[in-house]
Amino acid sequence: MVRQPSINAQNRTPLSTERIIESALRIVDGQGLARLTMRRLGDALEVEAMAIYHHLPRGKEQLLDGLVAHVASAPADTESAASHGDWRGVLRAWAADYRARLLTHAGVLPLVVTRRNPAALTTTVASLREVLRRGGVAEDVAAVAAHTLLGYVIGHASLEVRGTNEDGAERAVDWDARFTAGLDLIISGVA
Repeated sequence: MVRQPSINAQNRTPLSTERIIESALRIVDGQGLARLTMRRLGDALEVEAMAIYHHLPRGKEQLLDGLVAHVASAPADTESAASHGDWRGVLRAWAADYRARLLTHAGVLPLVVTRRNPAALTTTVASLREVLRRGGVAEDVAAVAAHTLLGYVIGHASLEVRGTNEDGAERAVDWDARFTAGLDLIISGVA
């Protein structure tokens, strides 16, 4: 289908990488990852799909990397840890917020788990390590703890989205209680 320029084209927000990623995220959140196509994205943005390539020259690969970076990059509040001295509380708050973010954008979660985009998690892990370091945790322990905490939150959200009942019991899983219990185990194990 050839799109005719709309009368409102001059009033439309200019196309940008951020606008493209946000629109793609709305498609994935509303319809699922499988429904994300460049044509559908172009329709949502009211542009020809080829216009997207001006901002994302690598096309869908770059778009998927952008979705991962947008969802997965969520640094912890290092300033709060420094000013309040409650690094455990900062990590708990970050973990709860990050889990909520991943669950809100569950369609992107498979990409976070499987896509090789280390830059997407770099600032997040660095911020966790900094919170731990400011809390007096040795650098080598902080590095391991930050990685473990990030892996736990991503892994738990992945299991939660799948509805995995990994213990084999026939009862409903209280995901909030299970998440908090696991988080407490990890944080209390950091010395």
